[in-house]
Amino acid sequence: MTKKVLVPIAPGTEEMEAVTIIDMMVRAGYEVIVASADFTGQLTMKASRGVTLTAECKLVDIADDEFDAVILPGGVKGAEHFRDSTVLVEIVRQQMYEGKLIAAICAAPALVLAHHNLYPNALMTCHPDFANHIAGPNRRVKRVTYDINHNLLTSQGPGTALEFAMEIIINLSGKAHARKVAQPMVTIP
Repeated sequence: MTKKVLVPIAPGTEEMEAVTIIDMMVRAGYEVIVASADFTGQLTMKASRGVTLTAECKLVDIADDEFDAVILPGGVKGAEHFRDSTVLVEIVRQQMYEGKLIAAICAAPALVLAHHNLYPNALMTCHPDFANHIAGPNRRVKRVTYDINHNLLTSQGPGTALEFAMEIIINLSGKAHARKVAQPMVTIP
């Protein structure tokens, strides 16, 4: 059965993270829903470095769908939009209650997950500039951190996006499938 993943985007989303995540999920053969978390409902928006990103639908239109993973790209302004989106926070909460994978990178673990105290006891990493948002005992400095007890995957930033995406694939489909995705990209020998 094909895995279904949600990747929300908003004005100010870090484009390198969003595009890497979306691309890798497509390469893995997953159904990828790119949804706009923009308050105005716009589907086309400027990302953190001025690249134009386009969503397929509005977040509110898929709020009742079920996903195997919800993946939050970073970017300060984008993460702030996510933080302030009651629809997205509720989707994340539902995903969390069902024990399904939540993955967040860069500013998103701090500005969304920690801000709403969604995972008060989970191990997390985030962009070093936001590390103080995560409680000391829970904070990790690894490039990618997976907390098996909470089914939560976090990562540090644009430079870790490929590793982060590979870990999502490993989590959803196993190492053998991840290897099949990685080999043609020349990411492994």
